[in-house]
Amino acid sequence: MRVYCRNGCRLVVVCVGLILAGGCATQADNPSRKSPFIESTMVDLLNLPGGVIEESKKGLDDLSETSGYVLESATANVNDWPGRIIKDTKECFLRPDNLTALLLAGGASVAMRSSGADKKLNENFDDHHVFRGFRDESLNVIGHPWTQFGMATLWYAVSAKNQDELNKARAQTMIEALSVTGAVAIGLKAIRDNETPNGKQWAWPSGHTASSFTVASVLDEFYGPRVGVPAYIAASLVGWRMMDTGDHWASDVLFGATLGWVVGHTVADRHKQLEVAGFEVLPYAGNSNGVVVGVTLVKRF
Repeated sequence: MRVYCRNGCRLVVVCVGLILAGGCATQADNPSRKSPFIESTMVDLLNLPGGVIEESKKGLDDLSETSGYVLESATANVNDWPGRIIKDTKECFLRPDNLTALLLAGGASVAMRSSGADKKLNENFDDHHVFRGFRDESLNVIGHPWTQFGMATLWYAVSAKNQDELNKARAQTMIEALSVTGAVAIGLKAIRDNETPNGKQWAWPSGHTASSFTVASVLDEFYGPRVGVPAYIAASLVGWRMMDTGDHWASDVLFGATLGWVVGHTVADRHKQLEVAGFEVLPYAGNSNGVVVGVTLVKRF
């Protein structure tokens, strides 16, 4: 019986093989006999590559053109970057009103530190925590300088892709303002090198607060109070969070907010375009009936 089963299995396998071979041979002898489904599928497959290749080529051409424009625009701005940063820095820290504000904030920081006000405020925050869990981490991420720098870079890239020169210029101004604030804040941290309430290094000034107030100040210059006021509220919440969690002393936040306000307003004021009643003021020159020089008002919709 075992031998018979084994032979039977072999016999079945051989029969199935012969049936399949016979079917293939029949199909080969009669090539005109095709399954409608197979025939339709083969037609679709034959037509598919042309359309796919055409659409892919168009998409690659568009992507290449967009990438080339963004890269060209970024390269031109990077080449001009050092000069603009130097001029912005001089404007921020050589203007008498800015120097006065920074010196007052610095003096207040020293007074708060030496008088023990920082410690008293920190003890009060320890007893009355406000930000915990998700709210704490959200403000930490939103107020982080690298997060804001990344968002400004994304703003620039999208504006360059859409060839929106106004928003591209504003995004570039935001990047420059954040760069100046970040460089100055890191330099002051390295010079002061004091500890935060929770034992971390480089406390003064608060980088999160300085960066957040830089963003708020630039937005206020470009878009007015409707955008500026909510941005200032968000920046204030970031500063409060830094004290509430023990990441910074109150004096760190005070000077950081002043630094961000000074840099943001100064840099944005230097680069924002003149507007009258919502119209952008641009120079105009014509020579149809002689040389004519003046200004033109442009409104973007």
